[in-house]
Amino acid sequence: MKESDLHFFMDSTSNYFLEITGEKVVTGIPYLKAMEPVVLEYTGIIGISGRRKGSVYITSTAAMLKELAGIILGSDDIKEDECKDLIGEIANTISGNVRQAYGSDFMISVPVVIKGVAEDIHLPEEIQSFVIPLNWREHRSFLVVCLE
Repeated sequence: MKESDLHFFMDSTSNYFLEITGEKVVTGIPYLKAMEPVVLEYTGIIGISGRRKGSVYITSTAAMLKELAGIILGSDDIKEDECKDLIGEIANTISGNVRQAYGSDFMISVPVVIKGVAEDIHLPEEIQSFVIPLNWREHRSFLVVCLE
């Protein structure tokens, strides 16, 4: 994976937050992921197939998702199901926007959502994974890109 590939994902993530909240997300410096998965409370995973293979996932705290959902829904009463739906939507939107840059042979799966269980996240060991730290307001999250 090239540096420009990471920039597609970083730009797509920044655009998502700017469009939804009117505020930019601060992307940190990407780094190579160690063996252990980077996982917070909720994780939305997208599988990638076609000419490029791998996966992308975003992981976030419940507090961040509740604040985002509050902006989208205009409510402070955000339930767990809405957090799950939102993390899947974020993963899908980011990957879908990157798909526009790569073309129709960059195929994305429907999102899989996991609540806080690192053992359920399996990335291909033969492909390097990059972690992109994200900060929005006082919340942190991570975008993990594993793409050949």
